[in-house]
Amino acid sequence: MKYKISFLALLFSFTAFAQITNQEVDNLVERTMKAFDVPGISVAIVKDGKVVLSKGYGVKSVITQQKVDANTLFGIASNSKAFTSAALAMLVDEGKIKWDDKVIKYLPDFKMYDDYVTNEFTIRDLLTHRSGLGLGAGDLMIWPDGSDFTAKDIVHNLRYLKPVSSFRTKYDYDNLMYIIAGEIVHVVSGQSWADFVENRIMKPLEMNQSVASLKRLKDTSNVITPHVPIDGKLKTIKRYENQLFDGAAGIYSSVNDLSKWAILQINNGKYGDKQLFSEKEHNEMWQLQTIIPVKTRPPYNTHFSGYGLGWFLSDVKGYKQVSHTGGLEGNVTQTTLIPELGLGIIVLTNQQSGAAFSAITNTIKDSYLGIKSDDYVTIYSSRIKESEDSADKVTDEVWATVAKNKKDKLKIDFSKIIGTYKDNWFGEINITEKKGKLYFASKRSPQLAGEVFFYKNGNYVIKWNNAFFHADAHLLFTYDESGKVTNLKMLPISELTDFSYDFQDLDFSKI
Repeated sequence: MKYKISFLALLFSFTAFAQITNQEVDNLVERTMKAFDVPGISVAIVKDGKVVLSKGYGVKSVITQQKVDANTLFGIASNSKAFTSAALAMLVDEGKIKWDDKVIKYLPDFKMYDDYVTNEFTIRDLLTHRSGLGLGAGDLMIWPDGSDFTAKDIVHNLRYLKPVSSFRTKYDYDNLMYIIAGEIVHVVSGQSWADFVENRIMKPLEMNQSVASLKRLKDTSNVITPHVPIDGKLKTIKRYENQLFDGAAGIYSSVNDLSKWAILQINNGKYGDKQLFSEKEHNEMWQLQTIIPVKTRPPYNTHFSGYGLGWFLSDVKGYKQVSHTGGLEGNVTQTTLIPELGLGIIVLTNQQSGAAFSAITNTIKDSYLGIKSDDYVTIYSSRIKESEDSADKVTDEVWATVAKNKKDKLKIDFSKIIGTYKDNWFGEINITEKKGKLYFASKRSPQLAGEVFFYKNGNYVIKWNNAFFHADAHLLFTYDESGKVTNLKMLPISELTDFSYDFQDLDFSKI
């Protein structure tokens, strides 16, 4: 009897932790889409050099209702960063650059806030999020879409961004340095970043549907539409098109094509008989460069976390995990590799809920790790509700106060804040009055426009014309002794505002 119980226990353990079936993935994705209100998702699983699943679910757009398939193109956003590091690795292999070459060797106009940092900044530093700048510093030059900043502007304006930590001492994610890295590829190779990535990486991998930039796509018949929840309903928005962002977030690809990229990565830079970059430089990209603090806890018992060259690195249940996420407005994605298991998981979505790709990836990953999987859909749904409820308390108070001010018909002298303001790197904004209402408008980023409301003394708030930003902000005015406005600073109202709305880095002087 004791033997039978042990055998049954062993059998139950085996079946409970068996690798997930395609039907189970189907059920998981459908449940995830419903829970997080995601119209369309594509999923791929690579195992031991073979694609075991590559499939689309749902629709590309809630308007057209066209189905997602395995060739449907999604903006992979910051998953593009690994392509930039791979491009540089190929140039290292060719002896044209070294990881620790100084950036000013190739871009003489490159200048940081501190001269020491300028002179010491290397190509490696461009890829490792340890510049000393704050989270998302300067992203308002590229975010939201539609600004007129150029790569030359980015290089020049870095000198105005003040550091928040010492050089190479702390992780703070940034995008601008990858734009600079793309410029290094251009200067050294003689090709644009997009041409290099398509010719030297995508073509050898036969990623025939993919493009390095949305504007290079000739056939848009099988591309997702981004979706953003606004007041409980999904709204479609325009795809991000600014090519300046390409080196950090420009690629459009499908799970069929990205499966080949995953196989290349797991196989140390080799795909079939093609060695795109050496195993030596591949290992360099997967070495820990910048430490990210981590708490060790079940189910993965992660002991280290950090960033390599274009990849996040950590350990899960004793295995090395190499991963990245990507996010554009209305479109988020994730790539996860566990090389020792020969495993790659790719999840692409056309809504901006990161919980969706996390729930799918972690459930699939757990099955291959042989651990009991939590109900991630339920867990993440609960966490989202808690965080949104917390953020809503703050934002609701602000707009309730604004509404009360209007109801009480407070007499506010707008004349003191009306005028033109200038920030060294962001340029000019105007605050104007029309028919008793105040308006904010950016000169260089036209989408940053909206109505301004009185909140408290010296503190106004702006509601952007585009509600899908979810980034309404405080306007904080500084007055001199005579009551004249001298400066303007900004802060996001909600703690859930995307970090690329880096209002806190702005420091306007009134002209």
